[in-house]
Amino acid sequence: MESSAGAAPFPTRFVHVEKARARFGDRVDRVGALLYATDALADAAIDEIESLPKGEGQRIFKELCDGPASEAPRTHKDAPALSRLVEAAYTVPAWVDWCAVDHGGAVLLRSGLLGGMVLGAESLPLGYASPGGNKPLVLSGRLEQQAQSRLNETARFVQAVCRKGGMRPGALGHSITLRVRLMHAQVRRMILRSDKWRMDAWGLPINQHDMASTQILFSSVVLDGLAKLGVSVRSEDAERYMHLWRWVSHVIGVTPELAPSSIADAERLTDLVRATQAEPDQDSRALTRALLFAEMNAAKSPRGKRRGAAKAHLGAVFVRMLCGDGVADQLGVMRTPLELGRPILRRLVRTGDLVMRTMPGAEDKALASGLRYWDRVIAVGMSQATAEFGLPDSLLAA
Repeated sequence: MESSAGAAPFPTRFVHVEKARARFGDRVDRVGALLYATDALADAAIDEIESLPKGEGQRIFKELCDGPASEAPRTHKDAPALSRLVEAAYTVPAWVDWCAVDHGGAVLLRSGLLGGMVLGAESLPLGYASPGGNKPLVLSGRLEQQAQSRLNETARFVQAVCRKGGMRPGALGHSITLRVRLMHAQVRRMILRSDKWRMDAWGLPINQHDMASTQILFSSVVLDGLAKLGVSVRSEDAERYMHLWRWVSHVIGVTPELAPSSIADAERLTDLVRATQAEPDQDSRALTRALLFAEMNAAKSPRGKRRGAAKAHLGAVFVRMLCGDGVADQLGVMRTPLELGRPILRRLVRTGDLVMRTMPGAEDKALASGLRYWDRVIAVGMSQATAEFGLPDSLLAA
């Protein structure tokens, strides 16, 4: 973890500090300082890749990641920094419980379409609401220019991470998580080399504060969204889901001092982050609009455009339902007559969930159905070849 020497105590995006200190004490200062902290292992690995002949660094990275997970040590004489990164990601802490990890992933997979709606209508919009945390996406064109690609990548990442065995070292979810970690470091490097980044306003790009906040969007925020829709998740399963994302946070490079280990930890950190976060800005609204209209903008035919517009209006209903009207207004989410159906939708979900839980073998059936849903989503996304998680060579390709 690295910090910027001589930097101001906090970037200007970190607001209401005195008020937050009265509520959270000196933890505000410790969390705020992480806006200037990044991921030293991944940054060193990207430096090393750049120093090697073109293509050699990624070849070595693949070589280090291939082979049995039990193989050790994972080292390469020409790439010590890459070796350290991979070795750290393949070293499993004693607190990791594989049974809990697998049961945790099943929580989201069982939710099927509803879990996908929560990710798209609560997790992603709340991420865009951060006027500092959204800037790497804005500068790299991730949503404005590649909204559908980003959606496909998110679905691919989450599905791979949540599948049984997916986060074992060397498995697909683990591999994608490690590739995303490298991609983040590459984007961070390119942004800092550009003349577009305002460190005084935003801190460092893809910093520890924002990395931890992103993991919360995939963990406790998903549980929150499922509850709002009327899906019941047992408390022990919810904690297992948090355990999965604690391990994902470890692999992706979130400092252990900030990664939540429970729902209560995540809620406390979420409260602090929101208390010190400025209101959504114009970039927040542009990213949210790109998200809602991603399918319409990608459609080639008039029929596809109409279908995409209808999905955008339905998506707006879910954003308002899950994020709340206040945040939705700040994000510029349109209002639609479909909102009148929100109470009915919630009752239908709650009733269906209750019926499902009383059926024999309900969980197994829900998991099988959810897996089919996620497999269909990934099949569509992969047909467009937009979930490679490779290292970008320019900001617009990031």
